[in-house]
Amino acid sequence: MIYLTVIHWLVLLFFLALFLLLVFISKKETRRNVFWSMVFASFLVTSTAALFSMFVLDKYTKKGKLLSIENHRVLRTEEIVFKGSVQNVGKFKIGRCKLTIKLINNPVESGKLSGGQIYQPSGFGNFFQSHKERRERPNTVKKEFVVARYLEPNEIQPFTIRMPYPPYFKKTRLVYKLHCH
Repeated sequence: MIYLTVIHWLVLLFFLALFLLLVFISKKETRRNVFWSMVFASFLVTSTAALFSMFVLDKYTKKGKLLSIENHRVLRTEEIVFKGSVQNVGKFKIGRCKLTIKLINNPVESGKLSGGQIYQPSGFGNFFQSHKERRERPNTVKKEFVVARYLEPNEIQPFTIRMPYPPYFKKTRLVYKLHCH
């Protein structure tokens, strides 16, 4: 977490005070082994709760929005270029926004028959390809990019991303997911 908000610090202070209160209560135990096990259990419970609350606060206080995104292919280099912008729509600073782009190859639409589906090649030409080239043709390509850093509230930052585009993809579906923290 790059930026801790005021709410994050207050939650950390709350869990620290809770831990100290539990240690103070466990001091009344006279047996030494039981005292240390109570302190250890208190530490585990409060630190786990503090960690989970940090992630929850991070999710709900730092909100980014993908304003616009457009893409075009560069055939010369077999790449796809994405241009867009990200806006901080929350009230707190955002340290980093990551955009996950997933390219999914959908060569055949279910239930429809097109001219390309009537003729199926015999695969004789595949004899000249190596076994590795025939096998490694994934239908999904997933990449993660950092598209914005240190966004102030209501600030907009443009970005440009280049990623390889497999030449064997026919009908590509794009899925975008923005995660800011």
